[in-house]
Amino acid sequence: MSHLPATLAVALLLGTAPTLTAGGKSTDWPVYLGGKERNLYSPLSQINRENVTELELAWSYDTGHKAEYQANNLIVGGVLYTPTAARQIDALNASTGKRIWRWDPQDEKTGRGRQRQRGLVYWENEQGGERRLLTGVKGHLFAVDPATGKTIREFGQNGSINLGSGLNTPGVIYKDLVIVGGVGGVGAVRAYDVRTGKRRWIFNLIPRPGEFGHDTWPEDAWKTATGVMPWCGQSLDEQRGIVYIATKTAEPDFYGGKRHGMNLFANCVLALDAATGKRIWHFQIVHHDLLDKDLPCPPVLLTVTHGGRKIDAVAQGTKHGLLFVFNRVTGEPLWPIEERPVPQSDLVGEKAWPTQPFPTKPEPLMRQRYTEDDASNISPSTHQLTLDRIRASPNFGPFPAPSLKETIMFPGYDGGMEWGGGAADPDGIYYVNINEMPWILQMIETKRADGAGLARGERDYMTNCSACHGINLKGNPQAGFPPLVDIAKRKPRAEVEKITREGAGRMPAYATMPEDKRQAILDYVLNPKAPPGPEESDKGQPSYAFGGFRRWLDPEGYPAIKPPWGTLNAVDLNTGELKWKVVLGEYAALTKRGIPPTGTENYGGPVVTAGGLLFIGATADETFRAFDRDNGKLLWKTKLPFSGNATPSTYMVNGRQFIVISAGGGKSNRPRGGMLMAFALPE
Repeated sequence: MSHLPATLAVALLLGTAPTLTAGGKSTDWPVYLGGKERNLYSPLSQINRENVTELELAWSYDTGHKAEYQANNLIVGGVLYTPTAARQIDALNASTGKRIWRWDPQDEKTGRGRQRQRGLVYWENEQGGERRLLTGVKGHLFAVDPATGKTIREFGQNGSINLGSGLNTPGVIYKDLVIVGGVGGVGAVRAYDVRTGKRRWIFNLIPRPGEFGHDTWPEDAWKTATGVMPWCGQSLDEQRGIVYIATKTAEPDFYGGKRHGMNLFANCVLALDAATGKRIWHFQIVHHDLLDKDLPCPPVLLTVTHGGRKIDAVAQGTKHGLLFVFNRVTGEPLWPIEERPVPQSDLVGEKAWPTQPFPTKPEPLMRQRYTEDDASNISPSTHQLTLDRIRASPNFGPFPAPSLKETIMFPGYDGGMEWGGGAADPDGIYYVNINEMPWILQMIETKRADGAGLARGERDYMTNCSACHGINLKGNPQAGFPPLVDIAKRKPRAEVEKITREGAGRMPAYATMPEDKRQAILDYVLNPKAPPGPEESDKGQPSYAFGGFRRWLDPEGYPAIKPPWGTLNAVDLNTGELKWKVVLGEYAALTKRGIPPTGTENYGGPVVTAGGLLFIGATADETFRAFDRDNGKLLWKTKLPFSGNATPSTYMVNGRQFIVISAGGGKSNRPRGGMLMAFALPE
C-alpha cells in the first residue's frame, strides 16, 4: 500500500510532504476497503496488542452534515479524502485533520446529492503523473483533481458522465478502466475509460435475447425488470484480470409473479474478465429471490490452504448469515453446497423456487430459526409477549414464503452480514460482524380478482393489526387476542381509539402512530364492509405489495429475541471452522439492570492489522473497539460522538500510525452527525 510522496501541489498545500525514510515511513490507504481484494487488511503494526490501550484521540473533524456518514476514507500521500453525506469531497491533512480543500457538487449541474456515500475511487498513472478522484452524485460520475479539488473538465461531458443510476459504493480500477455498479437504473456492470469517461464494456445483469441466462426470465422481462445491480461494490484480482461482482434482488423484491424463473444474474457472485466484461463463472446464492436477500457486501479475496494446497479463494457473505467460499479462478466451491427444499408461497400467481443453496461449511454464523426457545429473556413480561407473538406468527427459517399471513422474518432483512463486509488476514482467517434482529414479513393484497383495490384502512389494518386479530378480524382467543368482528356493537369509537393509543391487555400502545393511519384503521375496523377504493389495473388476478420493513422490537425498543443481538466472528477458511465468536456492543441501561452485554444491531465493517488487532465501530452504543484477532478478547474501547456506522481506515504518516473512522450515527434510531475521528499513540 506504500505510495510515492505527495505531488508538489499537495505538498505546498500541506506545508510539508511525507517522506519514505526509515525514520519517517508513510503507508497509504488508497483503495476503498483497504485494497482491490476488499480484504480490509493492513500490514501496519505500530499499534499492536501490547500498546493499543494507549490509543488517544489525535484529531477530529466535523463535516458539518448530520446524516448517515458511512465513508471508508482514502489516504494518499499524507492527504485524507472523505466523501460527506452531501456528496462533497473534503481533503484533509491526514496528520492534523485540517481541511485543505472542498469539492462541492453544488457548483455542478447535478447540485448536491443525498446521504449514504461509502467511498471514493483514486487513480494515478505514476509514469505520466496523472491523478484523479472519482465520485458519484445523482446518477453522474465526476472526476476531481486530488491536488486542487477542481473538477477535471476533460472527463466525460465537462467533468462527468451520466450513469443513469445512483452510486453509494465506489467502483474499482483495472488499469485505465473504472468498473462500476449502481443502485437501480440500467441493471448492468459497466467499465469506463478513467481518462475520457467513454464506456468500454457493459455486462447486462438481466440478459438480453441470445445472452446466457435469458431463458431464466419470462421472454420480455429484460424490457421491464429492474433492480439487479451490484450496489455493494466489486473486488478485483488484478494479476489475473478478474473482477468479482455481487448482485442485488430483482424488483419488486417480495413478489415475483411477473418474473417467473431463476432470474439470473440476480443474487449472484459473478466473475468477469475485467478487460472485456465477458462472463467467466457465476454462482446464484438465492434463486428467484422473494425476500430482499440481495448480496449485501463485496466479495472478499484471500488465500487459504485447502486439501493440502494453496488456493486463491473468494468469500461471499449473505444477509442470512451464510458464508459461501469458492476457488476464485474456477468457481468451484471449497466445500459442498446443497440444494435444500424451502417453503412455497400461497400467493396467487407466484412460483417460488423449490430449493435454495446451503453451504455445508462454514457453519451458519447466526441462528437460522426463531423458535419458542428464542423468546426474549430480558424481562418476564417481554418473554411472554415475544412468546405470544412467535406462536401467532411463526418463523419458518431463512426462506419463509411471502404470504398474506404475518411471519417473523429471521434472519432479517439487514442481516446477518451487511454492507460493512468482512476482513481477511494472510492466514486465511475471515472476520465479520453479524446482526440478529427479527423483522416482520407480510404481504397485502392491493387488488382483488375483480379488480377492486383495498381501502387504505383495510390495507393499514392488514399491515399493523392482522397478525394478532386475524385477516378476517376473528382474532386468536387461544393466544389472548380478541376478535374485532362487530366491535362497533360492543364498544364506542372513543373507547376503541383510546385502546389503540394507550394499549390494553396484551396489546401495546400505539401512541406514535400517525393520526391519519389510526383513523383509517378505526374506520375499517368499525365498518369493515365499506366498499374498497378502485384500482386502475387489469381484472382477473390479484396483485400484492410488501407490507413494509418493520423491525420486531419489544415494548422497551430492544430486539424482540433472546440475545445476542450482534456478534463479531472469526472463521478459519482453511478448515471451514468457526475460530471464535464474541458479543458486539451493549446497552448501558440493560447492563445496569444486571443483564450481561447483549450485543447491538451493527452497521459498518472491521479492519484487521498485522499488529494482531481487529478494529470496529458499527454498534448502536457509540463505541469504537479493538479486539485481539487471535481470540476475540476486547483490548480497548472509546466513546464516539455518534455511532461509527462505517468501516475504519488505517495509515501511517511520517512514522505515526493512525486509525480513523467516520462517526455519523443515524442507524438503529440513534442520533445523527458527521464527525471524523482519528486515533494514534501518543507522540
